[in-house]
Amino acid sequence: MEVKAVYKYARISAKKMRDVAREIQGLKVSQATDILAYTPKKGAYLLNKTLKSAVANAETNNELSADELIVKSVFVDEGPTMRRTMPRARGSANMIRRRTSHITVVLEQQGV
Repeated sequence: MEVKAVYKYARISAKKMRDVAREIQGLKVSQATDILAYTPKKGAYLLNKTLKSAVANAETNNELSADELIVKSVFVDEGPTMRRTMPRARGSANMIRRRTSHITVVLEQQGV
């Protein structure tokens, strides 16, 4: 049985987030939370929140144990980009792109 959690509009670019997401795919939930707890990146913190949410969904909605769950997949899609301008010399302006991402964590029961 698959369980998922989605974090939408996370204030981090998808490119930065995917580096962290690749580290935990296919691992047990306990191993994945240990890796994310000791990874010094903003993406690790956000992904850990989403992973804990997926585990809580599995325990409450589907009555699964957290010990028998593995991380089946992690998707990081691009969200909308906020565009801001920064003043430059001679009255011109540069565009600043504040990127967002959507994080999806899919868990599966081990041995199924």
